[in-house]
Amino acid sequence: MKITVFFYMLSFSLSLWSQEVKVIVKIANTPISNVAIYNSEQNIYTITNINGIANLDRFSDTEDIYFEHILHVNIKLNKQQIRANNNVIYLEQKVEDLEEIVLSASKFEQSKKDIPQKIVSISSRTIEFINPQTSADLLENTGNVYIQKSQFGGGSPMIRGFSTNRLLITVDGVRMNNAIFRGGNLQNIISIDPFSVQNTEITLGAGSVIYGSDAVGGVMSFYTKQPKLSYKDSIAFKADAIGRYASASDEKTGHLDFSFGMKKIAFLSSISFNAFNDLRMGKYGPKEYLRPEYVTTINNVDSIVENKDPRTQVPSGYNQINLMQKIKYEPYDNLSLDLGLYYTTTSDYPRYDRLIRYRGDNLRSAEWYYGPQRWFMANANISRLSSRSNLYDSFKVSVAYQNFQESRIDRDYQSEIRNIREEAVDMYSFNMDFEKNLSTKTEFFYGVEYVYNYIKSVGNEKNITSNTLFPTISRYPNGANWQSAAIYSSIKYKPNPRFVFQSGLRFNHVSSKASFKENNVYLNLPFESSKINAGALTGTAGISWSPNAILQWKLNASSAFRAPNIDDIGKVFDSEPGSVVVPNENLRPEYAYGGELGLKFNFSNKVILDFSTYYTYLDNALVRRDYMINGETEIIYDGELSNVQAIQNASKAWIYGFEFGMEINFSEHLKLTSQYNAIGGTEEDHDIEVPIRHVAPNFGNTHLIWSFNNFKIDVFANYNQELSFNQLAPSEIEKDYIYALDENGNPYSPSWYTLNLRTQYSINPSITLTANLENITNQRYKTYSSGIAAAGRNLILALKVEL
Repeated sequence: MKITVFFYMLSFSLSLWSQEVKVIVKIANTPISNVAIYNSEQNIYTITNINGIANLDRFSDTEDIYFEHILHVNIKLNKQQIRANNNVIYLEQKVEDLEEIVLSASKFEQSKKDIPQKIVSISSRTIEFINPQTSADLLENTGNVYIQKSQFGGGSPMIRGFSTNRLLITVDGVRMNNAIFRGGNLQNIISIDPFSVQNTEITLGAGSVIYGSDAVGGVMSFYTKQPKLSYKDSIAFKADAIGRYASASDEKTGHLDFSFGMKKIAFLSSISFNAFNDLRMGKYGPKEYLRPEYVTTINNVDSIVENKDPRTQVPSGYNQINLMQKIKYEPYDNLSLDLGLYYTTTSDYPRYDRLIRYRGDNLRSAEWYYGPQRWFMANANISRLSSRSNLYDSFKVSVAYQNFQESRIDRDYQSEIRNIREEAVDMYSFNMDFEKNLSTKTEFFYGVEYVYNYIKSVGNEKNITSNTLFPTISRYPNGANWQSAAIYSSIKYKPNPRFVFQSGLRFNHVSSKASFKENNVYLNLPFESSKINAGALTGTAGISWSPNAILQWKLNASSAFRAPNIDDIGKVFDSEPGSVVVPNENLRPEYAYGGELGLKFNFSNKVILDFSTYYTYLDNALVRRDYMINGETEIIYDGELSNVQAIQNASKAWIYGFEFGMEINFSEHLKLTSQYNAIGGTEEDHDIEVPIRHVAPNFGNTHLIWSFNNFKIDVFANYNQELSFNQLAPSEIEKDYIYALDENGNPYSPSWYTLNLRTQYSINPSITLTANLENITNQRYKTYSSGIAAAGRNLILALKVEL
């Protein structure tokens, strides 16, 4: 009798349990909330919760049950079919809506339409199609981000007139900017493997409320691939292998990633290897870009030799390895524990723009290269997607450690002394982010953040003849630290589907300590240490309004800040021939105040027009200016009498611009897209307004894309307007060796265009071939402020195999 009762109760429990289903994204295996579930008469209705779960006990066993979601393909099932699939329901994403949900605006999922700021999304399918060599190239393909390259192994983004340490980079929600991110062109973005990136979001404009210091001009958020749970007893396995070749650099690239997931735990491993030879420029363009000669060293003897092919930029090649390991564990439906390990390293790679400088009739440098750029990150986070707490509905907690290593090695032509400067940064970060639905119309987001940086920096000189090593001035004060603590909150009010109001505030406190005792042996500064304690309050407010199905308005006002980091306070380096930057202890944060207005027309998804205009005022701007040490304006640095400069709060700046985007869908298979950016700005320099260094020329692209079944083709043009001599910033005029010369012999940045062809063919569901022909007309050009010329005609072939 007891056994009979036991089995009856067990059967009853199982029957109740069987009424609960989970709806997830096909392939991505992520839960879908707010899926409408109803029967054909529509007299029974329910929706999935934030974990994608709903109960079907009100539905009969025989009736058809409909599953409907705005971003996914709707399906119809009955309970027998649902049970046969272990109560898991898979919905396919609609291709046209893949980019509608964003994370970067609040660190929680929101509809892109609700965000007052402009956010550019790049999906995994787009990344696979454009097949970028680096993550910098990935950003450039959006048409909203301008990329500068001092060398082939690099890529420094510019967004709305800002660059380097006024832009923020995040990887899986973790801040990548460290305390030695500099104001000069920055190459750290190449440490992010584009093969490991699932999707990317670019916030155009300030993001300081959510991300704090440095998010002045924009935020570039990279989200890497995630391990996928099977949500059933069997194991889900997937593997991708990619091989790629590019003719302009003789590139040879290989990538492999594989994942396997069980019911509650999943693993993902990724590895990529790139080998680039010297980059070959185009045939038609300014002769100043050619490389007629270069330095070779045999048995410690330097010689200048003729370059047999002046279009080959010798030396510029390098190698890179990227590794990633992820583990995902979901002990319960609403709780996820994730661990990510990331490591990337390059070979030595030449600083090409420094190798083309002359001193008189001879090349200035025999050697100038970066040592391996290494980046390691360990990121552990806990996410709870639903809760009955009065304080939150969802939360995310992240703890991360990062280690950055870089070095600079240079030696003058026919000099015995090689200068070696090595830096390392240990960076620790902690974030807690919460989401709370205060009502059906109001969401509240809030969180705290703490970041700590510790800097190691050493300088040595090596005599290459005697092989002796002796210390010299380091680039940064060894043992310096920088830390930031912050609290933020933001609110989203959506009284109806057409109107959204969002606002937020953040308070940040930044402190740093640096000792100059070691470097004072060489500099004789009037101070031995520096301390900074600074607070910053920033805010944002904006609306998104759609009065009808065609029109959408976006209006946003915000403030942002950048606190001085160790690069600003304590760096010592040769900024340009004959000048040296020295530490400055009297620095304060710089602030930006801006607004943007957006207008979007959508005519039944046939024609989409997107307009944006913005204005930013930068106050107390941190800029490099002439300086004095102990009353002296010149000092000896690396054996050369050099003009003294320092970073100072010595400027104001005004930046403004206009952006236009267009999409015309002629049919289901053919569409035309275009993006154009016009940017302007000036800054104050000794009471005179001059052009700003990181305001890019007007630029854009136009694509004609045709796709049918397994084939896709994209014919497109990239174009860039001229910056005349009078439009160049003073610091750019001083670097005349990277520019073409106008009819008066003055440096300028010429206009250029490229015509390109990109194709993709899926041979079968497991094999995809991509073939690109870039710069078809073989133009010789440089993107603005770049030291190295871009690739000439370039054939790129890639093969992807899925298992």
